Formats: sequence, C-alpha cells, structure tokens
Amino acid sequence: MRNRICDLFQIEFPIIQAGMIWCSGWELASAVSNAGGLGIIGAGSMYPDILREQIQKCKAATTKPFGVNVPLLYPDLDKHIAIIIEEGVRIVFTSAGNPKTWTKHLQQHGIKVVHVVSSSKFAKKVEDAGCDAVVCEGFEAGGHNGREETTTFVLIPQVRAATNLPLIAAGGIATGRGMLAAMVLGAEGVQVGTRFVASIESSGHQNFKNAVVNLQEGDTHLSMKKVVPVRLVKNDFQKQIQEAEDKGATKEELEQILGRARAKKGMYEGDMNEGELEIGQIASFVKEVKPAGEIVKEIWEEFQQSKTETAKL
Repeated sequence: MRNRICDLFQIEFPIIQAGMIWCSGWELASAVSNAGGLGIIGAGSMYPDILREQIQKCKAATTKPFGVNVPLLYPDLDKHIAIIIEEGVRIVFTSAGNPKTWTKHLQQHGIKVVHVVSSSKFAKKVEDAGCDAVVCEGFEAGGHNGREETTTFVLIPQVRAATNLPLIAAGGIATGRGMLAAMVLGAEGVQVGTRFVASIESSGHQNFKNAVVNLQEGDTHLSMKKVVPVRLVKNDFQKQIQEAEDKGATKEELEQILGRARAKKGMYEGDMNEGELEIGQIASFVKEVKPAGEIVKEIWEEFQQSKTETAKL
C-alpha cells in the first residue's frame, strides 16, 4: 500500500508507534521501523544527553526511518531541538504547544514536522503553521488528552473536513479493524500507543505491562482536568486525585498531590499503587505482551483481511 503517509515518511505501512513517555526508547522505535512502520522515540521523559544516546542507538539498530516526539512544553526544549538536528533525525512529532514555534526551523534542516491535535480548530492552526502532516487524537487515548473530550471517530471526519494535510488518527486504535475504520473516516495512517506499551521492546516496567494486559473496560479514567487532562489507570494514586477533584481541589492542590516524577515511579519503576499509570481505553482489548514487530504484522494483516471482507458486503 502506498499513500501520502507512506510517501511522506518513506515507510512500508502507515502505522506509527506513538512516542510515549517512559515506554518509547530506541529498542521499541527501531523494532517498529524495522517491521515496516514508523518508530518514534519519546523525548518527553528524557534529559538531553539521554535523548542523544537514544537517537544514536536507534540509528545503529535500524537503517529505516524513525522519528522523535517532542512535547513543546518541555523545559529543555531548545537543547532537544539542537540534538535532533545535530544527530540527523528526519522526522519530528510535536505536541502540547504552538506548532508555529519550531516548525519552520526544523524544516529548514530537512526535517518533516507533524503536530498532534485534539480538535479541528487546532488542525487548521497546524496547517497554517506549515506542518507536513497532522495527528488527530481522540478522547480514548492514554496520556495527556485534549480538553474537548471528542472521541476519535467523531474527530477524524471533522479534522478531515478542516484540513488537506496528510492525516494520522490516534486514540483507541490497536487493531487492523480499528485502522480500517479510521481510514474509512478519512485518516491516511494510524498512530498506536497503548498496544506498543505491551510489547517486549517497550521500556515500560514489566509490572506496568502486566497490568495493561489485565485491564478491563472502565479501568481507566480521564483525570486532572484542572492541570492537564490525562487518562490514567484506576489505582491508589488516581483515586486520591479523584477524591480531591470531587472536593473541588484547586490546580495548585492537584499539582501538590501529583508531585515530581510520579509517572516515572509508575510506568518506569513499576509502582502500580502510587505511580501515575498513563494508558488508553483500548487497553482492555490488549491481552498479551509480544514483540513489536509481530504487533505491526498483526495490525497490517488484519487491516488487509478486514478490507477484503468489507468489500464483499
């Protein structure tokens, strides 16, 4: 299959692995890229020197394209951008900020820039900023979420109508059938996060991976709307946040409960009770930890099979 996403990134399949904090290191990114998708290093949880090391290791592990996800609110952002340019990365996904800030600078160094949005309004801003593609991410997604709370399958056609940019759908997609549904609604590729958390190459703690494959419907909740909306596994920490929100806690009070390094404590160090565990609703559909390459293959084969079956209807 060839389409604008495959051509833009020079990949075989329009399957992009999300750049998730604490889970998306060089091992996962290179494995996805080697399997024909686009692997992404998640820079949001990395100090600059760690990011450089991760990029160098990824370049050694694959000759295929890979990218880096950069949250634009990161305090060492200028250092990250400099390292990305110095190391010759050719694809950058940005999020959580104004796409106009760095897009032109990155493009001047031959880098393709993709920005993540949660509404058609912001998709237009992405196009105005001159980005090469846009990711529309629905309410089902894990991690940081948009305040609009628009579901993925409502969001895709709205964004498709708002912009002519190559469109990648994200949020609640972990299977080939989900991929086909997104494409029918106007997407040209999918970004998959939660399914790749439960991969062998994910840098998330094994406790976290084990928890993900045992989650059921309703085991995640969108929390901390006064700070930054984030979808979390329901555990002791999330319950503490929920109780505080129910009592009308202020943004400052919620930030105090959150503290520092809470996400690292959960997803990377494996504290399933007091850690912040970011994951999408589709986790209830994930039942096994397996190699990332197999996940890419399964999604693509199911997509092709579903496409054939649908054509017969």
